[in-house]
Amino acid sequence: MNQNQVPTKQPEDGNGSKLRWDMRSPLAPLLFQHDEWLDPWESGSVVVQVLSAPPAKRKASTKRTLEKFPVQSFRTLLTNLSTIAKNRVQPKLAGVSASFDQTTPTPLQQKAFDLLGVSLTF
Repeated sequence: MNQNQVPTKQPEDGNGSKLRWDMRSPLAPLLFQHDEWLDPWESGSVVVQVLSAPPAKRKASTKRTLEKFPVQSFRTLLTNLSTIAKNRVQPKLAGVSASFDQTTPTPLQQKAFDLLGVSLTF
């Protein structure tokens, strides 16, 4: 294996591996991983060929993306995204109806949702 290859397990059906793989690809600009990979799901290989190592090396050395966001692990980014909530507020006053408050995403969270093509409309 040369420096432009990264070992990985083939995504398996039924346990979320394919979903994680599908999410990591668009989120790659925010993650500690290479930006462009050959998809092992399509190639059938257990080794992923890296197409562009220099951007990944720059991210690793600066710990920042091109847009100056902090580079994160996949798990850390998902934990960050999990802080977005929609809260139902029910006042105890008679005749006052419930309202909903949604947390405002941080610029990093919004970028992640944009990369995933996800809208935050509840």
